[in-house]
Amino acid sequence: MMSDGALSQDEIDALLSGVDSSSMSGLGHAPAATMAPPAAAFDKGALEKFFSSTTNALSSNLAALTGASVTLTGPDVDANNRDGFIAALPSMVTVISANYTSGFPGEHLFILPEESAKAIAALMTKEEDIQLDDMAMSVIGEVVSQMVGTQITAMTDKTGNKSIAAASPTAANVPKATAALPAGDFAVMSYSLDLGDGPGHQMWEILGTSPATDISSSLNGGSAGGAKPQMGQAMPGMGMPGMGMPGMQMPNMGMMGGGMDMSQMMGGMGGMMGGGMPGMQMPGMGHPTNVQPVQFPNLMQPRLGAHEAGNIGLIMDVSMEMTVELGRTRKLIKEILGMGEGTIIELDKLAGEPVDILVNHKLIAKGEVVVIDENFGVRVTEIVSPMERINDMTNY
Repeated sequence: MMSDGALSQDEIDALLSGVDSSSMSGLGHAPAATMAPPAAAFDKGALEKFFSSTTNALSSNLAALTGASVTLTGPDVDANNRDGFIAALPSMVTVISANYTSGFPGEHLFILPEESAKAIAALMTKEEDIQLDDMAMSVIGEVVSQMVGTQITAMTDKTGNKSIAAASPTAANVPKATAALPAGDFAVMSYSLDLGDGPGHQMWEILGTSPATDISSSLNGGSAGGAKPQMGQAMPGMGMPGMGMPGMQMPNMGMMGGGMDMSQMMGGMGGMMGGGMPGMQMPGMGHPTNVQPVQFPNLMQPRLGAHEAGNIGLIMDVSMEMTVELGRTRKLIKEILGMGEGTIIELDKLAGEPVDILVNHKLIAKGEVVVIDENFGVRVTEIVSPMERINDMTNY
């Protein structure tokens, strides 16, 4: 039977994801062959143990944000690649990118099925028939931001790495074939999510190979990028029989004579030992250790990293519209057309209640009206927290 030339949805997804659709039988209705899982370059057990330890805190955060009884369980950690992972996803997914920018820099994202993303956004906005528009994406991004913040706090405590930071999450609802996933192999952490309506929702957290390897190495006691010999430790294989120097200790190179380099040290050792030491390799000892005094931050001031401070500096001169809102109300068109001079409009604010202060139509603070000379003004009495801003924005 001849084809009418139309592509099936499976063929479209295959073309978008870079899979060779010619391998599909017939019109493309046969499922694509699943690729064998790749060998993990990271410790799956270390990742699973750590991220499992954060699920209770994440569940509490989600419950506070949504007002529902939320339970997050898992994760199961595995290694996968684009072709293998996309085959397991529903046709439409919400992808939230929250890449690590420092500490363990690399790709980091969350993926939700479209229905799960709608359920979370509906709980946040208190809307039943919600659409995944810009407002919903902003709300879901804020949820992921809170989750990432909790994970980074726990990761800092566990690894001792004080420089871990992530970019502000950005969310988009897209066909699975167009989802931006890490190249090559990556770590997939699969969670089960109960939003108070019973289990059935899923969430995946993705780590690129580099951050997955560095994080698992640090969790196991190593440093990011793999363990390296330390200058003050014994170096296996350096014992010298007959010379009374088993497990020779190497002094800290950064503390010797203002930073004596390796050639100087080896020259001195050669003189002590009656000659050079041909073929002797000392990995990790080619440069002196960089020793710096500890800098303690001012605990009374909010701290911004160099990256964040630089970004804020770029927008300091941007003008924004600030408005003060006395109140709001809703009217039918016929009531509005019937207004005339002397009509009294009742607002939703009580007498003496704080007025809203908005920047670019976003609620940021509350205050009270004052009169300065002959002009009206407003005195700020309360700065709205990020979560209160989202709740108030979604009620407008």
